[in-house]
Amino acid sequence: MSKQKKAVVLVSGGLDSATVLAIAKQQSYRCYALSFSYGQRHVSELVAAANVANAMGAVQHRTINIDMGFIGGSALTDQSIAVPEHASDGIPVTYVPARNTVFLSLALAWAEVLESSDIFIGVNAVDYSGYPDCRPDYIMAYEKMANLATRAGVEGHKIRIRTPLIDLSKQEIIKTGLGLGVDYSQTVSCYAADELGRACGQCDSCRIRKDGFLAAGADDPTIYI
Repeated sequence: MSKQKKAVVLVSGGLDSATVLAIAKQQSYRCYALSFSYGQRHVSELVAAANVANAMGAVQHRTINIDMGFIGGSALTDQSIAVPEHASDGIPVTYVPARNTVFLSLALAWAEVLESSDIFIGVNAVDYSGYPDCRPDYIMAYEKMANLATRAGVEGHKIRIRTPLIDLSKQEIIKTGLGLGVDYSQTVSCYAADELGRACGQCDSCRIRKDGFLAAGADDPTIYI
């Protein structure tokens, strides 16, 4: 068991990260789930992350506290900025400055401690909100930096940033997850979910999720306010 490959998997509690965790497990990784309490509007996604990690048999699940709300600049961390109910032109106000760079850096640190060469993240560049840190170019650049900046990389143990969803539509992601037995009723994707995890049904994330289930011909288990 000690020689089985390990992976750090970023688990937000949403649909994409749950699918990524299922993919990593299907690929025979021992999965170490990592979530972040970063000052987001609601904690129901963290409850969802814990449920998903437990249901999928993660070896460990850790949540790191980061106050990105102290910086602000995003509708997800600043209560004074409204979550938009319609798609926006350009990069929307739900973008959290440097979020994936911060998250990946902490995942990278844990991966080094675990002697893991693989970090899984559920970024997607097809059905997504246009965030710059979800693009393939960003992931390639981050992986290059990770191998320059770590002892593991310098000693020849290549760090890989795994993005199995990056080129998939939401429909394809949902079909993949259902095929792997993901229980999407446990996930929370909404930007403005309430304390029970009920979705607003209006934000960009809700729209993309609803359209994905419709296109996949699958029942949407989301509970809406």
